[in-house]
Amino acid sequence: MSSLNFKHLRYFWMVAKTGSIAKAATQLHLTPQSISGQLSEFADTLGVELFRRVGRNLELTETGRRILSYAEDIFSTGDELLDLVRDKTFTTTITFRVGCADSVSKLIACRLVEPALKLGEPVKLICREGRLASLVADLAVHRLDLIIADRPMPSHLSVRGFNHLLGESGMTVFATAALAKELGEGFPACLNGAPMLLPGEDFAIHQRVLQWLEKSQVHPRVVGEFDDSAMIKAFGQSGAGVFFAPTVIARQVSDQYRVVPLGQVDSLVEQVYAITTERRMSHPATLAISTMARNTLFA
Repeated sequence: MSSLNFKHLRYFWMVAKTGSIAKAATQLHLTPQSISGQLSEFADTLGVELFRRVGRNLELTETGRRILSYAEDIFSTGDELLDLVRDKTFTTTITFRVGCADSVSKLIACRLVEPALKLGEPVKLICREGRLASLVADLAVHRLDLIIADRPMPSHLSVRGFNHLLGESGMTVFATAALAKELGEGFPACLNGAPMLLPGEDFAIHQRVLQWLEKSQVHPRVVGEFDDSAMIKAFGQSGAGVFFAPTVIARQVSDQYRVVPLGQVDSLVEQVYAITTERRMSHPATLAISTMARNTLFA
């Protein structure tokens, strides 16, 4: 049996409900001969006996009763579907699956994705966080619609994907008010000997920070490296050390983590990319993200 013939199942269901082929034929506006022939073909296809004749009526076999219970569920679900479609308040929900690299600030990711939830049609947002290579693997098999990352897709990965630069921002150095008072004034000289929390090697900006420190002849005391942007800020909030965050979210970082800016480094630039399987963005949610990045966040 290659597939289930739902038309035959409907005929069987009607005969079982009415108790006779003649009554079923009347309900279905068909001839009894047509119903009888289709019913026999259905039984032959399944390879089972569906009815036994008792006088002038048909009685379901044990197998027939089991098949009837499934038919009841199938047609009940079908009726619910029709009621739902006929309901004028029925709307279709778009599922939008986003992957966010660990190295991207969650504040930036949240601001970028937020417009996708405000489209004219309902959107169900599914967010995944992880290493970029793992997220790209999910993108390749369509488990994700878009990845937000701090670098283009690695060239050594054999995945068909396209990089869309959403924007870029200089960096600001933050510390708790107490630590800032200890360090004194004069940026970036105040960072000499200061406890510093560095972004880990998975961050695209990791090497740029080291180069900037060397070029500025600043020698902090590195007390930790982190592969997650939220973890850096959490330790920074505790007073463990100074840390870097994109200038475009400086106000939110200060408010949320109760820290103060020590200084701004415009030459130290972090980029944010959207990675998709589309050469040109067409998904309404990805377009909303691109528009928000271009017109607001990185404007």
